[in-house]
Amino acid sequence: MNQDVTGLGKVAVLMGGSSAERAVSLMSGSGVLAALRALGVDAHAFDPAERELTELKREGYARAFIALHGRHGEDGTVQGALELLGIPYTGSGVMASAIAMDKVMTKRVWLAEGLPTPAWVWLAPEHQAREDVVAVPDTLGLPLIVKPPREGSSIGITKVLGYSQMQDAVALSAQYDADVLCEAYIEGIELTCPVLGQGATAQALPVIRIDAPGGNYDFEHKYYSNDTGYRCPSGLSSADEAEVQRLTLAAYRTLGCRGWGRADLMQRASDGRLFLLEMNTSPGMTSHSLVPMSARAAGMSYEQLCLHLLRSASLDSHRN
Repeated sequence: MNQDVTGLGKVAVLMGGSSAERAVSLMSGSGVLAALRALGVDAHAFDPAERELTELKREGYARAFIALHGRHGEDGTVQGALELLGIPYTGSGVMASAIAMDKVMTKRVWLAEGLPTPAWVWLAPEHQAREDVVAVPDTLGLPLIVKPPREGSSIGITKVLGYSQMQDAVALSAQYDADVLCEAYIEGIELTCPVLGQGATAQALPVIRIDAPGGNYDFEHKYYSNDTGYRCPSGLSSADEAEVQRLTLAAYRTLGCRGWGRADLMQRASDGRLFLLEMNTSPGMTSHSLVPMSARAAGMSYEQLCLHLLRSASLDSHRN
Protein backbone atom coordinates (compact mmCIF):
# COMPACT_ATOMS: atom_id res chain seq x y z
CA MET A 1 0.00 0.00 0.00
CA ASN A 2 1.30 3.44 -0.93
CA GLN A 3 2.15 5.17 2.34
CA ASP A 4 2.79 8.65 0.83
CA VAL A 5 0.56 10.99 2.83
CA THR A 6 1.75 14.38 1.61
CA GLY A 7 -1.32 14.96 -0.57
CA LEU A 8 -3.82 14.39 2.21
CA GLY A 9 -3.40 17.84 3.75
CA LYS A 10 -4.48 18.84 7.23
CA VAL A 11 -6.84 16.23 8.67
CA ALA A 12 -9.43 16.60 11.42
CA VAL A 13 -10.29 13.48 13.41
CA LEU A 14 -13.82 14.23 14.60
CA MET A 15 -14.29 12.59 17.99
CA GLY A 16 -16.28 12.98 21.19
CA GLY A 17 -19.48 14.74 20.20
CA SER A 18 -22.67 15.02 22.20
CA SER A 19 -24.32 11.59 21.84
CA ALA A 20 -24.72 8.87 24.44
CA GLU A 21 -21.73 7.20 22.77
CA ARG A 22 -19.32 10.07 23.47
CA ALA A 23 -16.97 7.96 25.61
CA VAL A 24 -16.67 5.28 22.92
CA SER A 25 -16.08 7.94 20.26
CA LEU A 26 -13.20 9.41 22.26
CA MET A 27 -11.60 5.95 22.42
CA SER A 28 -12.11 5.39 18.69
CA GLY A 29 -10.81 8.85 17.78
CA SER A 30 -7.73 8.55 19.95
CA GLY A 31 -6.78 5.30 18.23
CA VAL A 32 -7.31 6.75 14.76
CA LEU A 33 -5.41 9.93 15.60
CA ALA A 34 -2.39 8.01 16.91
CA ALA A 35 -2.39 5.71 13.86
CA LEU A 36 -2.56 8.55 11.33
CA ARG A 37 0.13 10.54 13.11
CA ALA A 38 2.37 7.46 13.21
CA LEU A 39 2.12 7.39 9.41
CA GLY A 40 3.09 11.04 9.16
CA VAL A 41 -0.40 12.45 8.50
CA ASP A 42 -0.97 16.03 9.72
CA ALA A 43 -3.90 14.91 11.89
CA HIS A 44 -5.56 16.77 14.77
CA ALA A 45 -8.32 15.96 17.25
CA PHE A 46 -11.52 17.98 16.82
CA ASP A 47 -14.48 17.64 19.21
CA PRO A 48 -17.72 19.07 17.74
CA ALA A 49 -19.18 19.24 21.26
CA GLU A 50 -16.55 21.83 22.17
CA ARG A 51 -15.95 23.67 18.89
CA GLU A 52 -18.01 24.98 15.99
CA LEU A 53 -17.63 22.94 12.81
CA THR A 54 -17.12 26.17 10.84
CA GLU A 55 -13.68 26.36 12.47
CA LEU A 56 -12.66 23.44 10.24
CA LYS A 57 -12.88 25.72 7.23
CA ARG A 58 -11.21 28.65 8.96
CA GLU A 59 -8.33 26.48 10.12
CA GLY A 60 -7.68 25.01 6.68
CA TYR A 61 -8.66 21.38 7.17
CA ALA A 62 -8.58 19.45 3.88
CA ARG A 63 -10.52 16.39 5.01
CA ALA A 64 -12.22 14.85 8.05
CA PHE A 65 -12.06 11.36 9.54
CA ILE A 66 -15.40 10.84 11.30
CA ALA A 67 -14.81 8.85 14.49
CA LEU A 68 -18.09 10.04 16.00
CA HIS A 69 -20.77 7.52 16.99
CA GLY A 70 -24.49 7.94 17.51
CA ARG A 71 -26.56 11.06 17.04
CA HIS A 72 -24.92 14.15 15.54
CA GLY A 73 -22.12 11.84 14.44
CA GLU A 74 -23.39 9.11 12.15
CA ASP A 75 -26.96 10.28 11.53
CA GLY A 76 -26.28 12.54 8.54
CA THR A 77 -26.13 15.84 10.42
CA VAL A 78 -22.34 16.18 10.60
CA GLN A 79 -22.14 14.79 7.09
CA GLY A 80 -24.51 17.53 5.88
CA ALA A 81 -22.47 20.22 7.61
CA LEU A 82 -19.27 18.93 5.99
CA GLU A 83 -21.02 18.88 2.60
CA LEU A 84 -21.86 22.57 3.04
CA LEU A 85 -18.30 23.34 4.15
CA GLY A 86 -16.93 21.40 1.18
CA ILE A 87 -14.68 19.23 3.37
CA PRO A 88 -14.48 15.57 2.20
CA TYR A 89 -15.20 13.07 4.99
CA THR A 90 -14.96 9.35 5.64
CA GLY A 91 -17.93 7.03 5.56
CA SER A 92 -21.42 7.24 4.18
CA GLY A 93 -23.11 10.37 2.89
CA VAL A 94 -26.09 12.25 4.29
CA MET A 95 -28.96 10.00 3.18
CA ALA A 96 -27.35 6.63 3.90
CA SER A 97 -26.14 7.85 7.30
CA ALA A 98 -29.60 9.15 8.24
CA ILE A 99 -31.40 5.97 7.19
CA ALA A 100 -28.90 3.57 8.78
CA MET A 101 -29.01 5.48 12.07
CA ASP A 102 -32.76 4.87 12.28
CA LYS A 103 -33.22 1.12 12.77
CA VAL A 104 -36.93 1.26 11.90
CA MET A 105 -36.29 3.09 8.63
CA THR A 106 -33.44 0.66 7.86
CA LYS A 107 -35.79 -2.29 8.37
CA ARG A 108 -38.39 -0.75 6.08
CA VAL A 109 -35.83 -0.31 3.30
CA TRP A 110 -34.42 -3.82 3.74
CA LEU A 111 -37.89 -5.36 3.80
CA ALA A 112 -38.81 -3.51 0.59
CA GLU A 113 -35.76 -5.14 -1.02
CA GLY A 114 -36.62 -8.59 0.31
CA LEU A 115 -33.74 -8.70 2.80
CA PRO A 116 -34.33 -10.68 6.03
CA THR A 117 -34.68 -8.80 9.32
CA PRO A 118 -36.44 -9.80 12.55
CA ALA A 119 -40.13 -8.92 12.98
CA TRP A 120 -40.72 -5.73 14.94
CA VAL A 121 -43.22 -3.40 16.57
CA TRP A 122 -42.60 0.34 16.61
CA LEU A 123 -43.95 2.22 19.61
CA ALA A 124 -44.28 5.96 18.93
CA PRO A 125 -44.70 8.13 22.08
CA GLU A 126 -48.50 8.06 21.74
CA HIS A 127 -48.43 4.24 21.67
CA GLN A 128 -46.50 3.68 24.90
CA ALA A 129 -49.51 3.41 27.21
CA ARG A 130 -49.59 0.28 29.35
CA GLU A 131 -52.17 -1.55 27.22
CA ASP A 132 -50.10 -0.99 24.07
CA VAL A 133 -46.84 -2.05 25.72
CA VAL A 134 -48.10 -5.30 27.27
CA ALA A 135 -49.66 -6.32 23.96
CA VAL A 136 -46.29 -6.39 22.14
CA PRO A 137 -45.28 -9.93 23.25
CA ASP A 138 -48.59 -11.21 21.79
CA THR A 139 -47.31 -10.06 18.39
CA LEU A 140 -43.59 -10.86 18.65
CA GLY A 141 -43.50 -13.67 21.19
CA LEU A 142 -41.00 -13.97 24.05
CA PRO A 143 -38.20 -13.34 24.63
CA LEU A 144 -37.97 -10.08 22.71
CA ILE A 145 -35.62 -7.10 22.49
CA VAL A 146 -36.56 -3.52 23.37
CA LYS A 147 -34.21 -0.78 22.20
CA PRO A 148 -34.00 2.87 21.12
CA PRO A 149 -34.14 2.94 17.29
CA ARG A 150 -31.58 5.75 17.00
CA GLU A 151 -28.85 4.76 19.46
CA GLY A 152 -25.98 2.30 19.20
CA SER A 153 -23.43 0.49 21.37
CA SER A 154 -26.23 -1.52 23.04
CA ILE A 155 -27.31 1.59 24.97
CA GLY A 156 -30.83 1.42 26.42
CA ILE A 157 -31.41 -2.19 25.32
CA THR A 158 -33.33 -4.81 27.32
CA LYS A 159 -33.87 -8.49 26.61
CA VAL A 160 -37.43 -9.02 27.84
CA LEU A 161 -38.23 -12.49 29.15
CA GLY A 162 -41.77 -11.88 30.46
CA TYR A 163 -44.75 -9.52 30.20
CA SER A 164 -43.92 -7.96 33.57
CA GLN A 165 -40.62 -6.57 32.23
CA MET A 166 -42.11 -4.73 29.27
CA GLN A 167 -43.01 -1.47 31.02
CA ASP A 168 -39.54 -0.98 32.54
CA ALA A 169 -37.84 -1.93 29.27
CA VAL A 170 -39.85 0.65 27.31
CA ALA A 171 -39.21 3.30 29.98
CA LEU A 172 -35.45 2.67 29.79
CA SER A 173 -35.41 2.84 26.00
CA ALA A 174 -37.52 6.03 26.02
CA GLN A 175 -34.81 7.77 28.07
CA TYR A 176 -32.64 7.67 24.92
CA ASP A 177 -35.25 8.02 22.16
CA ALA A 178 -38.89 9.13 22.13
CA ASP A 179 -39.68 6.19 19.84
CA VAL A 180 -39.16 2.61 21.00
CA LEU A 181 -38.32 -0.39 18.82
CA CYS A 182 -39.45 -3.84 19.95
CA GLU A 183 -37.89 -6.69 17.98
CA ALA A 184 -38.34 -10.45 17.90
CA TYR A 185 -35.41 -12.17 19.62
CA ILE A 186 -33.40 -14.48 17.40
CA GLU A 187 -31.85 -17.34 19.36
CA GLY A 188 -28.55 -18.29 17.79
CA ILE A 189 -25.12 -17.07 16.75
CA GLU A 190 -24.22 -13.38 16.75
CA LEU A 191 -22.21 -12.30 13.71
CA THR A 192 -20.80 -9.11 12.29
CA CYS A 193 -19.35 -8.35 8.87
CA PRO A 194 -17.50 -5.17 7.81
CA VAL A 195 -17.54 -3.67 4.31
CA LEU A 196 -15.05 -1.37 2.58
CA GLY A 197 -15.73 0.59 -0.59
CA GLN A 198 -18.71 1.74 -2.59
CA GLY A 199 -21.30 0.35 -4.98
CA ALA A 200 -20.31 -2.50 -7.25
CA THR A 201 -16.70 -2.42 -6.02
CA ALA A 202 -17.57 -2.67 -2.31
CA GLN A 203 -15.99 -5.69 -0.62
CA ALA A 204 -17.04 -7.62 2.47
CA LEU A 205 -14.26 -8.42 4.94
CA PRO A 206 -14.03 -11.68 6.95
CA VAL A 207 -17.02 -12.45 9.19
CA ILE A 208 -16.58 -12.33 12.98
CA ARG A 209 -18.50 -14.57 15.37
CA ILE A 210 -19.19 -13.03 18.77
CA ASP A 211 -19.37 -15.24 21.85
CA ALA A 212 -20.50 -13.05 24.75
CA PRO A 213 -20.93 -14.56 28.24
CA GLY A 214 -24.51 -15.81 28.50
CA GLY A 215 -25.22 -14.31 25.07
CA ASN A 216 -25.18 -10.88 26.69
CA TYR A 217 -23.24 -8.64 24.29
CA ASP A 218 -23.94 -5.40 26.15
CA PHE A 219 -22.05 -2.10 26.45
CA GLU A 220 -19.64 -3.49 29.05
CA HIS A 221 -18.84 -6.58 26.98
CA LYS A 222 -18.42 -4.51 23.80
CA TYR A 223 -15.87 -2.03 25.09
CA TYR A 224 -14.35 -2.96 28.43
CA SER A 225 -14.62 -6.67 29.21
CA ASN A 226 -12.09 -9.27 28.14
CA ASP A 227 -14.64 -12.07 28.67
CA THR A 228 -16.19 -11.73 25.23
CA GLY A 229 -14.83 -14.16 22.66
CA TYR A 230 -14.37 -13.18 19.02
CA ARG A 231 -13.76 -15.71 16.29
CA CYS A 232 -12.19 -14.51 13.07
CA PRO A 233 -12.12 -16.75 11.05
CA SER A 234 -15.72 -17.19 12.18
CA GLY A 235 -15.78 -20.99 12.09
CA LEU A 236 -18.85 -20.90 9.84
CA SER A 237 -19.00 -23.19 6.83
CA SER A 238 -17.63 -21.59 3.67
CA ALA A 239 -21.18 -21.48 2.30
CA ASP A 240 -22.52 -19.69 5.41
CA GLU A 241 -19.57 -17.26 5.45
CA ALA A 242 -20.21 -16.41 1.81
CA GLU A 243 -23.94 -15.94 2.48
CA VAL A 244 -23.27 -13.57 5.39
CA GLN A 245 -20.98 -11.53 3.15
CA ARG A 246 -23.53 -11.55 0.29
CA LEU A 247 -26.33 -10.36 2.58
CA THR A 248 -24.10 -7.72 4.15
CA LEU A 249 -23.12 -6.29 0.77
CA ALA A 250 -26.76 -6.26 -0.35
CA ALA A 251 -27.78 -4.49 2.87
CA TYR A 252 -24.93 -1.96 2.48
CA ARG A 253 -25.63 -1.20 -1.17
CA THR A 254 -29.40 -0.99 -0.66
CA LEU A 255 -28.91 1.77 1.92
CA GLY A 256 -26.49 3.60 -0.39
CA CYS A 257 -23.55 3.33 2.01
CA ARG A 258 -19.99 4.19 0.99
CA GLY A 259 -16.51 4.25 2.48
CA TRP A 260 -17.06 1.63 5.12
CA GLY A 261 -19.66 0.07 7.36
CA ARG A 262 -20.43 -2.98 9.47
CA ALA A 263 -23.56 -5.12 9.47
CA ASP A 264 -24.69 -6.97 12.59
CA LEU A 265 -26.55 -10.22 12.01
CA MET A 266 -27.95 -13.27 13.79
CA GLN A 267 -27.94 -16.84 12.55
CA ARG A 268 -30.92 -18.66 14.03
CA ALA A 269 -29.90 -21.86 15.77
CA SER A 270 -33.07 -23.75 14.84
CA ASP A 271 -32.69 -23.54 11.06
CA GLY A 272 -29.48 -21.62 10.27
CA ARG A 273 -31.41 -18.71 8.74
CA LEU A 274 -29.69 -15.32 8.75
CA PHE A 275 -31.27 -12.06 9.90
CA LEU A 276 -29.90 -8.53 9.48
CA LEU A 277 -30.10 -6.45 12.68
CA GLU A 278 -28.50 -3.13 11.76
CA MET A 279 -25.91 -1.31 9.67
CA ASN A 280 -23.26 0.77 11.41
CA THR A 281 -21.96 3.56 9.16
CA SER A 282 -19.34 4.85 11.62
CA PRO A 283 -18.15 1.67 13.36
CA GLY A 284 -15.98 1.62 16.46
CA MET A 285 -12.21 1.87 16.12
CA THR A 286 -11.25 1.05 19.72
CA SER A 287 -8.92 -1.73 20.87
CA HIS A 288 -11.96 -4.03 21.19
CA SER A 289 -13.53 -2.97 17.90
CA LEU A 290 -14.52 -5.42 15.21
CA VAL A 291 -13.66 -3.75 11.89
CA PRO A 292 -9.93 -3.56 12.76
CA MET A 293 -10.06 -7.21 13.87
CA SER A 294 -11.63 -8.32 10.59
CA ALA A 295 -9.27 -6.15 8.55
CA ARG A 296 -6.32 -7.73 10.37
CA ALA A 297 -7.59 -11.18 9.34
CA ALA A 298 -7.64 -9.90 5.75
CA GLY A 299 -4.00 -8.75 6.06
CA MET A 300 -4.58 -5.05 6.75
CA SER A 301 -3.06 -3.46 9.86
CA TYR A 302 -4.91 -0.90 12.00
CA GLU A 303 -2.72 1.89 10.60
CA GLN A 304 -3.31 0.74 7.00
CA LEU A 305 -7.06 0.59 7.65
CA CYS A 306 -7.12 4.15 9.02
CA LEU A 307 -5.14 5.42 6.04
CA HIS A 308 -7.31 3.51 3.56
CA LEU A 309 -10.46 5.05 5.07
CA LEU A 310 -8.94 8.53 5.08
CA ARG A 311 -7.98 8.21 1.41
CA SER A 312 -11.60 7.26 0.62
CA ALA A 313 -12.95 10.51 2.12
CA SER A 314 -15.32 12.21 -0.31
CA LEU A 315 -18.39 14.39 -0.71
CA ASP A 316 -21.83 13.34 -1.94
CA SER A 317 -21.67 16.18 -4.41
CA HIS A 318 -18.41 14.87 -5.89
CA ARG A 319 -19.35 11.22 -6.30
CA ASN A 320 -18.36 9.59 -9.56
